[in-house]
Amino acid sequence: MTAATGIGARVLRTEDKRFLTGTGRYVDDLPLARATYAYFLRSPHAHAKIKSIDISAAAKMPGVVNIFTGKDLVDAKVGGLICGWVVKDKHGQPHKAPAHPVMAVDTVRYVGDTVAMIVANSHDEAKDAAEAIKVDYDVKAANIDLAKALDKGSPEVHPEAPGNLVYDWEIGVKADVDAAFAKAAHVTKLDLINNRLIPNAMEPRAAAADYDKGTGNYTLWSTSQNPHVLRLILSAFVLGIPEHKLRVIAPDVGGGFGSKIFCYADETMVCWAASRVGRPIKWTAERSESFQTDCHGRDHVTHAELALDKDGKFLALKVETIANMGAYLSTFSTAVPTYLYATLLAGQYTTPLIYANVKAALTHTAPVDAYRGAGRPEATFVIESIVSKAAAEMKIDPAELRRKNFIPSTAFPYQTPVALQYDSGNYPPIIDEAMKIADYKGFEARRAEAKSRGKLRGIGFSSYIEACGLAPSQVIGQLGGGVGQWESAQIKFNPTGNVQVMTGAHSHGQSHETTFAQIIHSKLGVPMDQIEIVHGDTATTPFGMGTYGSRSLAVGGSAIIKASEKIIAKGKKVAAHLMEASVADVEFENGVFKVAGTDKNVPLAQVVFAAYVPHNYPLADTEPGMDENAFYDPANFVYPAGTQICELEIDPETGATEIVAFTAIDDFGNIINPMIVEGQVHGGIVQGVGQALMEGAVYDTSTGQLISGSYMDYTMPRADNFPSFKLGYKTTPCPHNPLGVKGCGEAGAIASPAAVMNAIHNALSPIGVKHVEMPATPLNVWQSIQGAQRAAAD
Repeated sequence: MTAATGIGARVLRTEDKRFLTGTGRYVDDLPLARATYAYFLRSPHAHAKIKSIDISAAAKMPGVVNIFTGKDLVDAKVGGLICGWVVKDKHGQPHKAPAHPVMAVDTVRYVGDTVAMIVANSHDEAKDAAEAIKVDYDVKAANIDLAKALDKGSPEVHPEAPGNLVYDWEIGVKADVDAAFAKAAHVTKLDLINNRLIPNAMEPRAAAADYDKGTGNYTLWSTSQNPHVLRLILSAFVLGIPEHKLRVIAPDVGGGFGSKIFCYADETMVCWAASRVGRPIKWTAERSESFQTDCHGRDHVTHAELALDKDGKFLALKVETIANMGAYLSTFSTAVPTYLYATLLAGQYTTPLIYANVKAALTHTAPVDAYRGAGRPEATFVIESIVSKAAAEMKIDPAELRRKNFIPSTAFPYQTPVALQYDSGNYPPIIDEAMKIADYKGFEARRAEAKSRGKLRGIGFSSYIEACGLAPSQVIGQLGGGVGQWESAQIKFNPTGNVQVMTGAHSHGQSHETTFAQIIHSKLGVPMDQIEIVHGDTATTPFGMGTYGSRSLAVGGSAIIKASEKIIAKGKKVAAHLMEASVADVEFENGVFKVAGTDKNVPLAQVVFAAYVPHNYPLADTEPGMDENAFYDPANFVYPAGTQICELEIDPETGATEIVAFTAIDDFGNIINPMIVEGQVHGGIVQGVGQALMEGAVYDTSTGQLISGSYMDYTMPRADNFPSFKLGYKTTPCPHNPLGVKGCGEAGAIASPAAVMNAIHNALSPIGVKHVEMPATPLNVWQSIQGAQRAAAD
């Protein structure tokens, strides 16, 4: 069904009615009777020994209910936070796993590390009491600079990780790659910094908890992207609460982008302390607190080399990366620069040999983990930057060099040299369409016109591929992942024919309540207004993995399809009985069961009613009711791909960069709702351009203070930074999931940094600028221009 509200239709978002009218229900909105409020005292030092903590004065202040320190957690035998992905180094040894206490006990390891939790009758009273706590610190030297983090003599973050090395990991055969380089006609070399980013969801992280003394049940409300996994970690590894005694609810969540996947100390403490306080506890992060303590993203230092033959064919790629883990290993941090980064270094190309070495380093900074794209933006930035540089060095058109090395459509399924097997794709038509829409042929005329106005105009390409819907679970387990990567769904019809769809996925901006309903409408013929999508509550939804890695539709949507098929199969039995026909003769289409070759039919609603009121029912072999569960474990990742083209102008007098045109052509497989996909692509492009031009987390390398600790110092992109985007699609359906979908939520952020930076280098190369690091702020660009002019003058 592809009617006005089915698959493929531009259906307005169901969720928007409550979001736009202020009737959404977020954690901070919860009306908890007798609630108390938590405030966390955080370390002002990047590295220090805690000599003593004096809470006596604070405990006597008005409204204070209780104060907890790390010693209280030790006495209560609370476990530490875990890293849920074990990465083995190049010698087969598991990564170094230093303890991650929920609250610092004797040492603080980054500015923002938790030192004490104050619970009071109001937020302000808790905050006032925090200021009265006296902590005697013995300040130590801090290890801040990633490029020097592994150097001999750098301050050590944890004794369990000597030299600050978490793992030294590799993929590929270095000797084979070196041999290919020895035969190369041309070698391009590139040093890159993938700048650290601070996630900035509209809703800060928040948590609230209540404890029922009579039943021993805990309820935790959290801004979580995966409430079931959060419950699993808290119950099995940290708090020791029996899983059936802990209910985790993620209500409306105002954005996540990866930063709300992880199990944090704050929500852990709120949950643990609720039983000690005997009243509900609420906590919402202040924005400055979020800057300091939300897991940051990216932060790589990389050296890459690309070997080519005389005709521009890629022979081999060699990449060496140091990846920042921060002061502690976050929930999935170890996997991001290995299995989500290095395995994507083939890109869209037939590079026959690839070797990558990744060293994960600890520093006295906030933990670093997955952020929109999680490893794939870093990989794309390396590949697409070095490909464009190679094209410039060899004087080959950048589009032509890409096209020359694309994997041909006849080669799929295509086994890359870095473990992944791409299932489908057709890349040349994508770049051709992007060039057509961007009017690539007319660019030089536009460059000349800009020059007449004193502007430098550039154009940049980025042809990306990503791996979404991590799978299958057996492979994830072999790679060290601590949980499966399947998804669940339950379709529950009420006797009157309306339906509730319970999903283990979680929506925090992805529009599940609309797109999942479109799937049900198309598959079962139920009107959209009779479909309710339920998610985010471990008490009402089947166990699921949540939402991240653009997995919701490919994995969660596929689980819904499987559950729908069970509904249809059972419905055929009931319908056959009602119509006095053979089950084999019953067909289902557009919400109606029919007997093939006859005019006999019964609507789904009548079949559902018969299932719940089984007066005339095939009881011998069919149970009453219409309620089916399904689990879907994918056979492979899905592989969205596309090409983005950025065109921009630079004012050489100020270094200011203006994006004048941006084109994105993507292959997302089959598309459920084009309008929602466009919104996802728009948002992703904006986040990626934000990284390229303005965003950057900066620590003072001597003190470890977060210099970019507020919106005064950390620039976020705004609508007036962008032109209208030109979008388009080329579709190759995914062959191994029932919807043929591939995922779209991260694509924009994956490709756009390289497109922007390649355009900047293209604009600046005529005046001798070789390289600009991200973020390409006006100051950075202006300084690069000045440096090139001085070099030319010398």
